[in-house]
Amino acid sequence: MSGSPLYFLTITELAGSIREKQVSPVAVTEAMLSRIEALDGRYNSYATVMADHAMESAQRAENEIAAGRYLGPLHGVPVAVKDLCFTRGVPTMGGTPVLSGHIPDFDATVISKLASAGAVLLGKLNLTEGAMAGYHPDFPIPVNPWGPDLWTGVSSSGSGVATAAGLCFGSLGSDTGGSIRFPAASCGIVGIKPTWGLVSRYGVLALAESMDHVGPMTRSAADAGIMLQAIAGHDANDPTSLTGTAPDMLSGLEESVRGVRIGLDRRYVEENVDGELSAAVLAGIGVMEGLGSEIVQVNLPETREYTKAWNLLCSAEAPDAHRATYPSRREEYGPWFRGWLDKGSEVTGADYARANNVRAECNGSLRRVFENIDVLACPSMTTPPGRVNSEELYGPMGDRDSLVWGRFTVPFDFNGAPTLSLPCGLNSDGLPLSLQFVGKHLGEALLCRLGHAYEQATDWHRRRPAVGTHEGDRRGQDNGAGGG
Repeated sequence: MSGSPLYFLTITELAGSIREKQVSPVAVTEAMLSRIEALDGRYNSYATVMADHAMESAQRAENEIAAGRYLGPLHGVPVAVKDLCFTRGVPTMGGTPVLSGHIPDFDATVISKLASAGAVLLGKLNLTEGAMAGYHPDFPIPVNPWGPDLWTGVSSSGSGVATAAGLCFGSLGSDTGGSIRFPAASCGIVGIKPTWGLVSRYGVLALAESMDHVGPMTRSAADAGIMLQAIAGHDANDPTSLTGTAPDMLSGLEESVRGVRIGLDRRYVEENVDGELSAAVLAGIGVMEGLGSEIVQVNLPETREYTKAWNLLCSAEAPDAHRATYPSRREEYGPWFRGWLDKGSEVTGADYARANNVRAECNGSLRRVFENIDVLACPSMTTPPGRVNSEELYGPMGDRDSLVWGRFTVPFDFNGAPTLSLPCGLNSDGLPLSLQFVGKHLGEALLCRLGHAYEQATDWHRRRPAVGTHEGDRRGQDNGAGGG
């Protein structure tokens, strides 16, 4: 194994040791549960810890491996999932007390697929109410391990925190407007938003079904490919899932990236973007050019009208997702999400149609951008993780400018294209910075190959927060790896 502590190993590293029987799934799971008990009172990443279930799964995995029935790189590996994913016999609350008594009698398809891959499910992870932007006052706010006053990136916040803090080896999040990419960027980890329809949404609580994506959050690009491979594929229970065989996410992982055409629009990368962040992204693109990729200049469309349309579409679809409890139990929702549902309930059919036409226009413009490139490179966010407080996160909807925060995320929720976010540096305050590659539909294998090549040339994905402390001068410790 690498020089990293056990809890900061990648799935790839841990899987090799489990396969060779150098480490026991039972011992690893016991260690992770002890770590969660010791630390998560500070980080609030878990909504429900499934200790008994995890130990049973770990023992089963250990027995299977001992009998020569090794299932693959997730076998015996402890992971966790966002508390939107139905889990039989376990509360699935979606961050809202309206669902506090919701205990499903079946597993979401992604839960079943993780189990089939032999993964050990540690528990369910906290999120914003309804997977939007604010928290319900009855639920704790996950704490960014890079600093207690830092944004954790909205709805998949628990997934980002648990993965970054070494409280699981990988997690599932969901992304409707950026909620895999924002937590990945804010917490210094890797996240894949898959092609829309590649991963079944059956048994996953919805926010806006036409834009919801479920995907992995990990500590390396290869790990993200491993998790995505396990959960991808057609599901008869989800008529929106893509037919056919899912691509091999790790196909050609070690191959050269020479000749891969990476699109770059410097205006898009630099305009209204934090200077240190845009410089780190451009440096990351330079790394890829040094590895032989071809940098192609492109022109992205102006995104302001597109992000306005996202607000309308998402808010309009949310009341339908909550029709069983809204408006009948409106007062039980927290102030932020209640305001979002109220806003959506006022959208007319004509409003929705106009916004959907804007979405179609956006998708057409992006198709033209991708005609002569294989992937697009840009930031995952416009800034490093900013400072927030509980009053803001628990309070009513504010004036946060979605025209700014959604510019690198919303267009690719509109068109359902796959994206990969990965660490590309630390700013002068020691906070993580993130590079995003956007691929063509079903282009996840290429994204994983690009991310893996970048990680072999740099060490940013090895930088870890000083978990267990919140001393600013210890941010970005390398845990055995250097910078890059």
